[in-house]
Amino acid sequence: MLSADRPRLEASANAAVAAAGRVNAFGLDLFGRLVSTTENAVLSPASIALALGMARAGANGATATEMDAVLHDVASPANAAGLNALEQALTSRTASYQLDVGVDGQVTLRIASAPFAQRGMPIEQAYLDALASLYGAGLRLVDYRSDPNGSRELINGWVDEQTEHRIPELLDSSAVSPQTLLTLVNAVYLKAPWQEPFEKGMTQDGAFTRPDGSTVSVPFMHGHVGIGYAAGDGWQAADLPYLGGTLAMSLILPDDLASFEANLDAAELDRILTSMESTVGNVSVPKFGIETRADLGSLLTALGMSTAFDPAAADFSGITADQALFVSRVIHQANIDVDEAGTTAAAATAVGMGGAGPGTPKFVEVNLDHPFLFVLRDVPTGAVLFLGHVVDPSDLSSPGGGQ
Repeated sequence: MLSADRPRLEASANAAVAAAGRVNAFGLDLFGRLVSTTENAVLSPASIALALGMARAGANGATATEMDAVLHDVASPANAAGLNALEQALTSRTASYQLDVGVDGQVTLRIASAPFAQRGMPIEQAYLDALASLYGAGLRLVDYRSDPNGSRELINGWVDEQTEHRIPELLDSSAVSPQTLLTLVNAVYLKAPWQEPFEKGMTQDGAFTRPDGSTVSVPFMHGHVGIGYAAGDGWQAADLPYLGGTLAMSLILPDDLASFEANLDAAELDRILTSMESTVGNVSVPKFGIETRADLGSLLTALGMSTAFDPAAADFSGITADQALFVSRVIHQANIDVDEAGTTAAAATAVGMGGAGPGTPKFVEVNLDHPFLFVLRDVPTGAVLFLGHVVDPSDLSSPGGGQ
């Protein structure tokens, strides 16, 4: 391990909120280019931003300028402390709650970053300082040159452990080669019970309408629960809190998912989420399990971050002056399972670098029986941890299969 003797920067609550807004804006930009409205999808904006943030800490020139534009400045020198504050705020959500005498409930939110560098490659001290103070990370040393597969297995093993075995193989055999010099990895793991669990005895099969108009019979969870609720022209939304109230899943049900997502930006999402009012109602939610895996390189290039991927033009001299680094791949994998008890989810991102209110609440009905968007978010900061949509809950592709 190669690390700097630098303490983690103190976290500012206001800076964390500002960083959350930038992460959400970046996440929605990426989501719009990544997903198809005919397939289930999930990604973690927070994980991707943190992994790319470690790369940005060593970027200079046009490489840095383009990264800042795509990442909405969340990892720029002026704002990186806010990203640090956000990560620390999110990891503080892990807590135990007493439900009854002798019965405890546990919310777990784990976020970890780990750079894996080629042994013997000179690293700039300023970069080591940034990793320690902003990401709480030191460099793990591996030998890509003589043992690329062993290095890949070591990285995958770290991700597997951090995600409680939900992502056992983030990197396939093509992701690491003897030319790899640095891999920047972030992992997120969440396990959270609902504030008000759905009773399993109330789960019944029901019809869900797919985007093409066909229907499929899937298990629906039904509950008479306290929720946040908002509605607008062509949509309604329900906010289901997790135990402790610091995390929540917002379920947004538009009349037409494709047109809704085409016009959704960070400002509109924030307006929807902040317009929620506490009420009670009947909520019907299909059980679902989703997994998405993607190589984000072409998408990030299309968003405007092309220089970082250009071996002849990329400037990561802030990491090392000894090698001309460039980003070779950005691999992201995320999965989520939602059932009567709560939610289990995980995400990991690898950036591979090579060389060369008061009153009586109204009662509402929310029946998510056609394609909908879900936003798993941190309530105090507003940061989106997982973002996705469900267009066919019968397609159970996550590690838990929606169970």
